[in-house]
Amino acid sequence: LRAGQTTAVFQLESRGMKELVVKLQPTCFEDIVPLVALFRPGPLQSGMVDDFVNRRHGRARIEYPHPKLEKILKPTYGVILYQEQVMQIAQELAGYTLGGADLLRRAMGKKKVEEMARERQKFVDGSVERGVLKAQAEKIFDLMEKFAGYGFNKSHSAAYGLIAYQTAWLKAHYPAEFMAAVLSSDMDHTDKVVRFFADTVSQGIKILPPNINESDYKFTVNDAGEIVYGLGAIKGAGGAAIDVILENRKAQGPFADLFDFCCRIDMRKANKRVMEALIKSGAMDALGKHRAELLENLPSVMQAAEQTLRHQAQQQDDLFGEVDISKQAHPHLEAIKPWPDKIRLQAEKETLGLYLSGHPMTPYRQELANFTAGTLAKLKPSGKNTVIVAGLVAGIRTMMTKRGDRMAFVTLDDDTARVELAVFADVYREAKDLLQSDEVLVVEGDVSIDDYTGSYRMSCKRVMSMSQAREQFARRLRLNVASDQKDQSFSQALADVLKAYRGGSCPIRIHYQQAKAEAVLPLDRSWAVRPEDELLDQLKALLNQDAVEVEY
Repeated sequence: LRAGQTTAVFQLESRGMKELVVKLQPTCFEDIVPLVALFRPGPLQSGMVDDFVNRRHGRARIEYPHPKLEKILKPTYGVILYQEQVMQIAQELAGYTLGGADLLRRAMGKKKVEEMARERQKFVDGSVERGVLKAQAEKIFDLMEKFAGYGFNKSHSAAYGLIAYQTAWLKAHYPAEFMAAVLSSDMDHTDKVVRFFADTVSQGIKILPPNINESDYKFTVNDAGEIVYGLGAIKGAGGAAIDVILENRKAQGPFADLFDFCCRIDMRKANKRVMEALIKSGAMDALGKHRAELLENLPSVMQAAEQTLRHQAQQQDDLFGEVDISKQAHPHLEAIKPWPDKIRLQAEKETLGLYLSGHPMTPYRQELANFTAGTLAKLKPSGKNTVIVAGLVAGIRTMMTKRGDRMAFVTLDDDTARVELAVFADVYREAKDLLQSDEVLVVEGDVSIDDYTGSYRMSCKRVMSMSQAREQFARRLRLNVASDQKDQSFSQALADVLKAYRGGSCPIRIHYQQAKAEAVLPLDRSWAVRPEDELLDQLKALLNQDAVEVEY
């Protein structure tokens, strides 16, 4: 709890609550109980929370409105926090009965003027009879009235605190099992799965991809302590379809290949759309072929399976007598090139809501090392200097400033760590079109330590897309061309690719590779391009993967 690792811990998992937990630094159960009562608009806006925290840590003096109230208010450092404390004060100072104290509590909560006037007189008179000065009694009543509006029921706080303690204990001692249960409980809410997934990985717990032959409906933990992704969390694969698949696997064993799967499963329940989702998510990887090949051949395999099942239903034999029809009808799969990493990851994001088998930042890692301060995991406070970092937009929150301008808080993720960026109004106005989920951004700004969480945060000075960053920092685009490509058709093909991206500031230099020499041809500045990802991909397709290099 003190480390703020409270994601999925009951009542303590919001960003603001994490900050409060870290500030309070609980050391026992009695410290958990007030957290729920403190984290509400009234206490937060009144300054009561800061007062409570400062008194707990000895940064502010603990004072009691009256010596008789010390035993009542000592657990909350002299702050009236709970409704029960209002009732106890009325009993101790003014001689209220328990029932009368409850009526006072309700009157204060409802803020009824006439009732409050009667209760004030009753409280002051009772307190004076018990030796309390009238002025002091009135001051205490005013204090009670002020905090009654913020007061929370301690019995509720204690009950919430107990569940918070229990969930924190489970997370600390059985992290994989706890997180598997948490992921399963919210598997229909992709945004929560993404958040819990990130927290699970940050704990060092491995999450295996969905597997048609190993996964259950929910997230489970295997013997190695790894979490196995639940099939029920795949978008587009309904519960009824998953149930049919699991029942068949339990009865007949693992699926051998895509054809075997289609022959064994009722395709009215697990239809083409369901199977496409399973393939895109990686759940069908266990069937021996890569995803592009499985998806491209799915219609023909389904057709072959339907034909086989139709023959079996009609009890037909083929010309070879006792040969197994299902084996005889096994279709030949057309060879297809595997998906590029980018397409594979996009398919995972579509069906799982997250990137599971890799990260979109990986292809940029080597290139980014030329002009950034390194990965987010290596980020340090920048002092008087600004630093440049890069990452994928994993979350965006916008809000209005006091001046009525819009600003944003952006979570940047590069697969090594996450950092929150504060994009203030002036920068936001210029960069708002770039601030889109799953976009790769290059950001320059100041890095400091967040006083609440102890993690790093960044204040943005400039936001760039990857292509804008290349234009800013690249010296040239180098193309390595083999000697056998040096002909008119190749030159025309190259020109066709480049022309859509001309007008940029990145010059091009062609290196013609010959047997024992290399001829270098710098293209005219009129051929300078915008070095966008799409251009680099087209050039790599025309030449080869290693023939295209952005030089810095």
